Amino acid sequence: MLILIIVLVVLALIVMSLYNGLVKNKVKVDNAWSDIAVYLKKRYDLIPNLVSTVKGYAAHESQTLERVIAARNQAINNGANASVSDVAASQAAISTGLRSIFALSENYPDLKANTNFIELQNSLKDIESDLASSRRYYNATVRDYNTSIQTVPQVFLANAFGFHEREFFELEDQAETKNVKVEF
Repeated sequence: MLILIIVLVVLALIVMSLYNGLVKNKVKVDNAWSDIAVYLKKRYDLIPNLVSTVKGYAAHESQTLERVIAARNQAINNGANASVSDVAASQAAISTGLRSIFALSENYPDLKANTNFIELQNSLKDIESDLASSRRYYNATVRDYNTSIQTVPQVFLANAFGFHEREFFELEDQAETKNVKVEF
């Protein structure tokens, strides 16, 4: 009888350990996603300042500027419950618009020399770098989590307790894998 109790206790400890490992991996994925959301918020907050700076120099380029603001607003409206692929698609639209703004700066030497514009470019460059790092970290945590819920013996616990695969952060347009190019 004592042996049976010891076996059950050991089995319970193994199950708890495996379950806790799954929960830990899930929390890491959620935390990594939250980090991406923070950098996206910084990016969203920076865009109106960038657009208003450019408007003063390139007022007749309003269509380009309006596309960037529309892409930003769409991304914000997706909300916190948007799927990873929806977020990736909205970020692709924003990146395309930002590249258009920086291309505009080539046509306006005064804008290119504007201190505020240069500071905004530098801030955006830093945010884009941090965002790229966060995406890599998120994908690494998703890889680890998905692997853990698909391997034996965790797969049995994952199925029993409703752990589901998470989506990788992938961009549809491979050109979007590059940071926004900031030149002076």
